[in-house]
Amino acid sequence: MFYRPEAGHGLPHNPFNAIVAPRPIGWISTRGSQGDNLAPYSFFNAVAYVPPQVMFASTGAKGDRHGTKDSVAQITETGVFCVNIATGDLRDAVNATSAPLPAGASEFGAAGIEAAACTTIDCPRVAHAAAALECRMTQIVPLAGEANFAVFGVVTGIHMRDDCVVEGRFDPRAAGGWIARLGYKDYAAVTELFEMDRPA
Repeated sequence: MFYRPEAGHGLPHNPFNAIVAPRPIGWISTRGSQGDNLAPYSFFNAVAYVPPQVMFASTGAKGDRHGTKDSVAQITETGVFCVNIATGDLRDAVNATSAPLPAGASEFGAAGIEAAACTTIDCPRVAHAAAALECRMTQIVPLAGEANFAVFGVVTGIHMRDDCVVEGRFDPRAAGGWIARLGYKDYAAVTELFEMDRPA
C-alpha cells in the first residue's frame, strides 16, 4: 500500500502515529498568569547531550488560547517548563491530564496529582514522577500546518525518584516502566531491557 498524505489513506484510522512508534511521553508542566497546567505530549524526545536539551511538539489549538494550547501559551509567557517522565504507575493520571480543561483550570487539581516545586525554575512538577527535567525554553518553532509548534529547551535541573536509581543507573521499572505511545489508543510499558555494544 502507498498513499500520499494529502490524498488520504482510505483506512478507518490514520496509520501515521502507529508507524512512528513507540514514542516516549513528555508530561509537560507549566505555570502562567492563569495558573498551573499539566499535559502529556507524545511528540517528545531528547535532542542533545551537552548541554542536555529536549523538545516536544504541540499540535492543534484551543479556542481560549489564540491558536495554540495551554502549554505553549504558558511557555511563551514564562520561558520555562518541566518534563515529567510518564511511567506505568501513573498512567491513569497521565491520561486524565489530556482532558480539554479551560485555560486556567489546573490538571494537577482535577486529576488529584500532587505537585512539587521545581528548584531552578518557577514551575510545578509532578511530585511522584520517576524523573523530572526542569527546562528553560530556547526556541519555539512554528511547523508546517495550522497550530503546530516545536518547543526546545535546555535542561537546568534533573529530579530522579530514589527507587528509580538502581546500581547507579536510572531504571524506572520499579515505577511500572516507561510508557510510550504507539498510535490509535495503544500504549506500551517498557519493562524488558537488553544491552548491545556499539562497534569499535
